[in-house]
Amino acid sequence: MSTSLQPIGHLSPGNDLNGYIQAVNRIPVLTVDEERDLATRLHTDSDIEAARRLVMSHLRFVVHIARSYSGYGLPQADLIQEGNVGLMKAVKRFDPAQGVRLVSFAVHWIKAEIHEFVLRNWRIVKVATTKAQRKLFFNLRSAKKRLSWLNNDEVNAIAQDLDVKPEAVREMEGRLSAFDAGFDPAPGSEDDEQSYQSPSQYLEDGRSDPALSLEESDWQDRSSQQLRDALARLDDRSRDILQRRWLAEQKSTLHELADTYGVSAERIRQLEKNAMKKLKQAIGESAEVA
Repeated sequence: MSTSLQPIGHLSPGNDLNGYIQAVNRIPVLTVDEERDLATRLHTDSDIEAARRLVMSHLRFVVHIARSYSGYGLPQADLIQEGNVGLMKAVKRFDPAQGVRLVSFAVHWIKAEIHEFVLRNWRIVKVATTKAQRKLFFNLRSAKKRLSWLNNDEVNAIAQDLDVKPEAVREMEGRLSAFDAGFDPAPGSEDDEQSYQSPSQYLEDGRSDPALSLEESDWQDRSSQQLRDALARLDDRSRDILQRRWLAEQKSTLHELADTYGVSAERIRQLEKNAMKKLKQAIGESAEVA
């Protein structure tokens, strides 16, 4: 079943929210027998028209659930659309043989999609990632509608109800009370003492230190020169083996070098080992002189 939903012709929550709500409220509610018949046709025959009617008749229910999440500051139309996705997933998985109404089965799927949308979009930085944090996030948001800052008794009561530690409640309360701050300063001509100082104005990046950058550049140049001088002291064959084994973009295998020089792969390995030993010794002598 497609997850793109345009239930009433081309009408969708994003185009005309009030018109959409009025339209879905005019769709007749299915009787128990009608719902069972449509669900059976979908379950046994994959009847797409039956699926469409099941979805359409429950759109008003999605609107009702989405309204309960209006306190998160997110567009109502987006909440409804996400809930519609959850409804379609529920219809696809609904089994009429279980003896429950679709509305009871679908509520979990609708809320799950809305929850994911809220957590993705409520803040730039996610405030809840684990299952326990998500449960605490939504329950604590609900409690904060009635409470100001939580005292110790309230924290302990919520922690006991949700089976979490009081420290987790305090941490989530702090996350809910925080706000997103841009890294770069916002444009404007506010008074310097009153204006918001963004992290980019007070976080130091040690990598931009000119002295450290120059020191690193000199070290790289000196190391490269020592390597070139050490390679020049090797015989042609040893130098070629090291360059093709370690310095070339497309490195050669022992067997490829063995074919080139007409010796065994083991002999190439020995030559490589001896050349590497001479190379390290030459670089060490160069470093002592420097």
